[in-house]
Amino acid sequence: MSQINYKSAGVDIDEGTRMVEKIKPLVKRTMRPEVLAGIGGFSSLVSIPEGIKQPVLVSGTDGVGTKLKFAFNADIHNTIGIDLVAMCVNDVIVCGAEPLFFLDYFATGKLSADVGAEVVAGIAEGCHQAGCSLVGGETAEMPGFYEAGEYDLAGFCVGVVDRPKVVDGSKIKEGDCIVGIPSTGVHSNGYSLVRKIVFDKMGLSVNDRIDELGLTVAQEFLKPTRIYVKEVLELLKKFDIKGMVHITGGGFYENIPRVIPDGLGARIDGDFKVLPVFKWMKKCAELSEREMFTTFNCGTGFMLIVPEDQVAELLKNSDRYYVGKIVKTDKPERVEIVKNYF
Repeated sequence: MSQINYKSAGVDIDEGTRMVEKIKPLVKRTMRPEVLAGIGGFSSLVSIPEGIKQPVLVSGTDGVGTKLKFAFNADIHNTIGIDLVAMCVNDVIVCGAEPLFFLDYFATGKLSADVGAEVVAGIAEGCHQAGCSLVGGETAEMPGFYEAGEYDLAGFCVGVVDRPKVVDGSKIKEGDCIVGIPSTGVHSNGYSLVRKIVFDKMGLSVNDRIDELGLTVAQEFLKPTRIYVKEVLELLKKFDIKGMVHITGGGFYENIPRVIPDGLGARIDGDFKVLPVFKWMKKCAELSEREMFTTFNCGTGFMLIVPEDQVAELLKNSDRYYVGKIVKTDKPERVEIVKNYF
């Protein structure tokens, strides 16, 4: 009779240890001076940066969603971690907070130290781009819970902002302008619809080339989410930014109203361009423009709301662009897109 132990039950502690050893150098490059104790203990210790008189901690958590299916099918795992970090830190920066540290949760049916290390390499790169420390995480091996070769990810970020510098949208007024910062593509939202279009409607595989885009499916739909943290932190020092919007699930219609005071809305009338991937998906699935701007970022991943007299300087020597204006409204729907962008 064969011996029953943890390994025979499907959990390989040695493989987990091997993964930890592989990720240690990746994690080390993300360390900030505030980290007192990071990877290896039961918890992590991080102090508040010096110079913040009234520290307010800001937290965020998110996942990557079904974009993971593209990583599984393409066997590409070293960028999906960037998405995980981006979805958290881009939310935290919206209120003016600087991300301090990040933790991840990686769960799989059968652990591969090599795949796990690739995922964490992406997480470490995302933390490096955001200027925050990867201080810990959890690797869970749960046999029978996930399909072979699949895993799930969740991320948790904590940032800090001085209370007088909190950006909450309360100072936004009629006549203020919305400035957009481009996305890299679909980012990490709407992938249930993306999969319907790409795999079911168009019958493509991850290695198939999309001629209109000049890329394979994997190359287009595994582009990492853009991390806006360092750019936004610099802009906060120079401009009167009254509100910020991270365009995620819900697109323009749901995300913009989250930062605008009651009685105000957004009139979208800028001359910005929608990225080709969104035009391709709209054409393939015969989606309405309303559906596109409700589901996707359509090429604008982040927005800044500023006084009109600061717009020209904010746009100078950058890839930023004018999106629209804040207007008075008593309509239940507070975003009006007045041009045809597709």
